[in-house]
Amino acid sequence: MKAYRKELHFRTKTRRAFVHITPQVEAALAESGIREGLCLVNAMHITASVFINDNESGLHRDFERWLEKLAPEKPHDQYDHNGYEDNADAHLKRSVMGREVVVAVTDGKLDFGTWERIFYGEFDGMRDKRVLVKIIGE
Repeated sequence: MKAYRKELHFRTKTRRAFVHITPQVEAALAESGIREGLCLVNAMHITASVFINDNESGLHRDFERWLEKLAPEKPHDQYDHNGYEDNADAHLKRSVMGREVVVAVTDGKLDFGTWERIFYGEFDGMRDKRVLVKIIGE
């Protein structure tokens, strides 16, 4: 069995953003040479997420509105966590959207459903963040 590891780096221009990262993950899979196995993609920060869904801008705006209703950024003093950093809402949003995805690798390709794509969700951006791509198989 082989293993391959790659880090993707992000610095969004806004506090919250959704970034389509399927092409970067597919490039890592090609670099790995692995034809059959599993591909783990996970956010390496507790205020960011990796998830699978449709690459449709209206849906992403819906996510943004929904998450802001669940855990509004302001007022900052509504959260016990806030003080040193005012990012409690980002921690909560990450908990809802998830930390990682695992995708099967079949015949050297990510084995997706029809509309599935991988996204990086940023909830406390404008600083350097990492995503781990770990691929195992043969």
